[in-house]
Amino acid sequence: MTRVLVAAPSAVVRAGLEALVASSPRFAVVGQVASIEAAARASETLLPDVVLVEQEWGDDLLVPGLLALGAGSHVPAVVVLTENPSALWAAVALRSRVRAVLPREATAAEIIAAVEGAAAGLVVLHPDTAEAALASLAAVPDTTALDAPAQPLTPREIEVLHMLAEGLGNKIVARRLGISEHTVKFHVGSIFSKLNVSSRTEAVTVGVRQGLVML
Repeated sequence: MTRVLVAAPSAVVRAGLEALVASSPRFAVVGQVASIEAAARASETLLPDVVLVEQEWGDDLLVPGLLALGAGSHVPAVVVLTENPSALWAAVALRSRVRAVLPREATAAEIIAAVEGAAAGLVVLHPDTAEAALASLAAVPDTTALDAPAQPLTPREIEVLHMLAEGLGNKIVARRLGISEHTVKFHVGSIFSKLNVSSRTEAVTVGVRQGLVML
């Protein structure tokens, strides 16, 4: 069962999110707090798998709070609900331990799916911001300092990495992208080199941690 901690400034919003999370038999709400800073402190004792945060996207406290969440002995995945996030903000969030960014008007099903995806180690972005946010990642420093590649992946390499995350073989990747299997092998080798990994599983794991792979 996935353990979820809810964080939001409004008591009404916290109650609503807690009720939503509790409606799924796959989740257990371990607590609710008023801020991401409080969530960082509570995570050390409540040990949530996921922290579900509702917060203003322009709030400068978000990134320091996320870094605090990652500084302890227990590091949960983070799902953020916010209003009209910019692509650059979403990219910064992904570099700061967030695993899902959704608009406030996201449906219950979308929030549940985001929590599940984040708990599984995936990155989840809303379709309205996904493409632009991923394009902005190259310009945003990695605030978590986790396996930062010496060279950024090209857009094509990111496409290939997404397909590796789906478990697709080289032939299927080649067919989908309209390129030769030899070219796919070249891209996979380049991905391995840039991410300093030696297997597809490692590549996907590092890609998730860098916010390069989304659900």
